[in-house]
Amino acid sequence: MEKYNLKGISMFWADEIAKKIKEESRGKPQHVDDMKTPSGRIHVGSLRGVLIHDLVFKALLNLGVKATSTYVFNDLDPMDGLPAYLPQKIYEKYMGFPLFKIPAPDGKSASLGYQYAHEFIETMQILGAVPEIVWSHELYESGKMNKVVKEALDKAAIIRDIYQEVAGYRRNENWYPFQVICPHCGKVGTTVVDGWDGQKVKFTCQKDLVSWACGCGHEGAISPFNGNGKLLWKVDWPAHWKVLGVTVEGAGKDHSSAGGSRDVAKVILEKVYHYPNPFDIPYEWFLAGGRKMSSSKGVGVSARELADILPPRVGRFLFARTNFNRQLNFDPQGMTIPDIFDEYDRCANLFWSEGGDNDQGRAWQMSQIGAVPKTHFLPRFIDVAKYLQMPKVKMEEKFAEVKGGKLTEVEKEEFKIRTEYAKIWIEKYAPQEKTYQVTQEIPQAAADLSQAQKEYLQKVVSLLGDKKWQAEKLQNTLYQAGKEMGLKPKEAFGAIYVSLLGKDHGPKAAWLVLDLNKDFVIERFKKVGEMSSEKKSNQEVKNRLPDISDPNLITIDQNLMQKYPSLIAGIAVIKGVKVVRESPELEAYKQSFLKNLGEVGKDWIESSKAILSYKKLYRQMDVDWHKKMPSPLALRRRIVQGKDLSRVNTCVDAYNLVVVKYGVSAGAFDLDKMKFPAVLREAHQGEKILPLLEDKEIKLNEKEICYFDRIGAYNLDFNYKDAQRTLVTEETGNLWINVEGVYEINRIEVERSLQEVVDSIVRFCGGKIDKMGIVKR
Repeated sequence: MEKYNLKGISMFWADEIAKKIKEESRGKPQHVDDMKTPSGRIHVGSLRGVLIHDLVFKALLNLGVKATSTYVFNDLDPMDGLPAYLPQKIYEKYMGFPLFKIPAPDGKSASLGYQYAHEFIETMQILGAVPEIVWSHELYESGKMNKVVKEALDKAAIIRDIYQEVAGYRRNENWYPFQVICPHCGKVGTTVVDGWDGQKVKFTCQKDLVSWACGCGHEGAISPFNGNGKLLWKVDWPAHWKVLGVTVEGAGKDHSSAGGSRDVAKVILEKVYHYPNPFDIPYEWFLAGGRKMSSSKGVGVSARELADILPPRVGRFLFARTNFNRQLNFDPQGMTIPDIFDEYDRCANLFWSEGGDNDQGRAWQMSQIGAVPKTHFLPRFIDVAKYLQMPKVKMEEKFAEVKGGKLTEVEKEEFKIRTEYAKIWIEKYAPQEKTYQVTQEIPQAAADLSQAQKEYLQKVVSLLGDKKWQAEKLQNTLYQAGKEMGLKPKEAFGAIYVSLLGKDHGPKAAWLVLDLNKDFVIERFKKVGEMSSEKKSNQEVKNRLPDISDPNLITIDQNLMQKYPSLIAGIAVIKGVKVVRESPELEAYKQSFLKNLGEVGKDWIESSKAILSYKKLYRQMDVDWHKKMPSPLALRRRIVQGKDLSRVNTCVDAYNLVVVKYGVSAGAFDLDKMKFPAVLREAHQGEKILPLLEDKEIKLNEKEICYFDRIGAYNLDFNYKDAQRTLVTEETGNLWINVEGVYEINRIEVERSLQEVVDSIVRFCGGKIDKMGIVKR
């Protein structure tokens, strides 16, 4: 690692910590350590600990302190939570097993713990952190932990007192801080030790010790040494410090709260292990979209995903720029990534102009992996993303023009890297207003342009003619032309954007026009102008989807139509879908969607005409909507209460977002489990349905509106609940969709919701639309 002579210690937080460690230890060698339980895909939040320790470790080296760095994977810990992405049928039997004993999901790695740990190790290394890796189960099996295990068991009474005095936890007199791996069933999370004779511990594998695993009931005695078990967490943590010789280890701030695991560990070090307390760095949370993350629950962006969406130096900078005692909130959606690049560039220029004495410049310097680059031009990320979407722009030439000179080889490489990551941002995370895709067909919205706007487009056609324009001059001319025609700039340029992009905003109009084939632009604007003379009937304008009149497929009961004349039902068939448990892309989209909702309250529910319509319908059906809640109401209420939307699978999760958006109910069903024709009608006396999450059939109210096929009811009360037999699972290949409206929910709104439900499912599950329309009344 390169060393830098700072004129005085910078204000950069890692330098301040390193200076304090050096002063307190009087320059003695340091051992920096961090640890993690690899219970699933390790989330990006765990990288905060990795980078904090790595930055402090390197700051110590820069001060001339001899230092080593390790990272412990606690793979002897039990699996105490089942991540959503693991198949429950396969892995629920391993709950309570040590992570190093559980088969790896990839079928190749040595264990589940090993697989997820190595995924994390790769990400650490990509981000420039290369600590020595320590496997906890190997420490125990090698006998290196034997001495501290014996000390803890011999002094269990002292540890019980420490728990009581420091943390307020009362432990029984026969409590020992150790769990064995049950030799009968292999679980470690279900065992309790209640005796120790100096050679063996007496234990029971309890059936009901924890809610997440069931012990086998075996009782016995076994040596606690050489990997036959492990110390409990608050005793195990300081034991690792003593065995490894750790002098510096921080953790999330919760561990350092009064009476927390750090306080307990400190006293155990003093009274049991007789080892000095390592220097603590209690750091703040890393949040994903405002939420704390969990590996075992599958919450948050994985560490590997971060390495895929930010270059290593920028990813490292994300952590370096924020003081360890401040929260770091990262959501890749929207403008977050371009903003990080802007901040990175600003700090680079600070370093190049002021050196490492500026704390922000120093943060940039410490973010570099390998040699620190010399001063060079940095193409702005958001501009790279913008010009990427303009095919005729010669990117290198454009940025040479921005720089004011030819790009160096270093600058070309930087430009290449930013181009790669800009493509990812555009595809997955960019807000709509930053994506500019010229439509292949004339956008529907172009028909709604005013006559003045369409006349303006014809003026643009005449201006383009055979003349060769410079972008800046054309931009001014387009502005003046709109002004002369009485159009505001937003109206004039909006006509161009709507005609070419299908949205009312975009890059500078002249640059957009000149970037495209001139003949294409002229033809498009002429056709948009011709649309002004087309007279469509009101019915043609309203009805985006066709009527479906096929009694062999589905009908609406005549009596039902007479009772509810406003009732509208839309259906779709999608074939060849691939449904999976979860998708990072869908999760990212969901978080962006929820973020864009902003602050929502009860009025978002109570003022919704769609939800009010369903409540009215439920009253007509003699159904208590407080107990049987319409799905749009239930979903919106979860959001208002600050709860996450439940994960089911990519199909259900995708269309649920559309239900939330418009408040219009929707349902998806396994097409291959249905027998047609289907009918929407009121239930008859004695009819039943076996709904999801129920273990027996329930009787239907005669007024309840249900969808029936030849087998029976498959959908109850406009998607309140579905039948188990038509449940969409990961084995589902073909889908049947229905969307319904009544009272204030008109055809336009049903069509809009149905279209977006189908589009969303196809986006995240693939497949082809076989049929879609409104059931003819």
